[in-house]
Amino acid sequence: MEPVARAYYGKATSLNLNSKKLKDVPGCVSRLSNLSVLLLNNNSISALPAELLSLQRLVKLNLGNNALKEVPAVLGHLESLKKLYLFSNQITVVPPDVIDGLHNLVVLNLNHNQIQRLPPEIKSLRRLQHLSVLDNQLEEVPAELGHLTMLSELNLTSNNLSWLPQQLYQCKELTRLYVARNKLTSLPECGSYMTKHLHFTQGIGALAKLQVLDVAGNKMSMFPIEFHLLPLKELYYEGNRFVRCEPISSVQDVEVLTLKELVARFVLQENRNMSSLVHRMLHHYPLLTTLLASGSCCALCLGPFLTTWLECVHFVNLKKDMKIRSSLTIPVRALLCSYKCFNTDGHSYYDAV
Repeated sequence: MEPVARAYYGKATSLNLNSKKLKDVPGCVSRLSNLSVLLLNNNSISALPAELLSLQRLVKLNLGNNALKEVPAVLGHLESLKKLYLFSNQITVVPPDVIDGLHNLVVLNLNHNQIQRLPPEIKSLRRLQHLSVLDNQLEEVPAELGHLTMLSELNLTSNNLSWLPQQLYQCKELTRLYVARNKLTSLPECGSYMTKHLHFTQGIGALAKLQVLDVAGNKMSMFPIEFHLLPLKELYYEGNRFVRCEPISSVQDVEVLTLKELVARFVLQENRNMSSLVHRMLHHYPLLTTLLASGSCCALCLGPFLTTWLECVHFVNLKKDMKIRSSLTIPVRALLCSYKCFNTDGHSYYDAV
């Protein structure tokens, strides 16, 4: 094949076999040991030969728009690979052992396939910055996604996701998150708690670099706690089922806190005082520490609570409160510790029940 021959004798570092009506990769390609870029997109390739493992300098591989049914096993041996494009194939399976071998991968594009799940071994892709699995059949995302701490862009648009793992918030380098056209009823919630000197964020507020969020076409009713603190520049949220600001009478039940809740609130409050006996001794009781880690604090009085709260909503003006070019308002979830706080004057929280 002429392009391959030229590349071989010229000791080329790149080879473009795009749109050559190939059903198989020419065997002589494996002899091009200097290749760093190989473009095989827009063909009819259904498998890759094992001989390609000789391409140990390969950095970029484009296999988009072919006839692959799974991620080829040989890819797991190409340790220099940084950019891998597998869009528009017929892939249903992502083998764990292949993913486990792609430690240097920075870009992975799996768009327009038939993938139902990503393996937990995706945590091996520690250097991954761009992951796109648009238009597949994903029903869940593994919690191990949280290990991808260098991830800056994640695209899960047009799948069958009904929830996202809370561990997603460990990807603190995220600047763009696309989860449009799924079945999400909410974004992950997680408590936020305070000590005397520090405020620990465990929810969406941890994504302090997020600039673009697309949740359009889901089934969400409101955004999670602290959402309005994100530094967003673009927000797409059309086609959801957001609650509207229509005040109605609130039915207030008599509050009777359990002994467990009362004690938990006392311990959480005392733990804020770094000189208190509770604060000094709490680390000796790991089970109790783990239990209390799920606590949160009241949006009004900042008092701590564990499992009993009043779910509320406040309406955030995108232009005024988030500096986004829109005059619309969005509902954001908030938790209050009691009706006593709810009944105080001067706040803008509404009972969400």
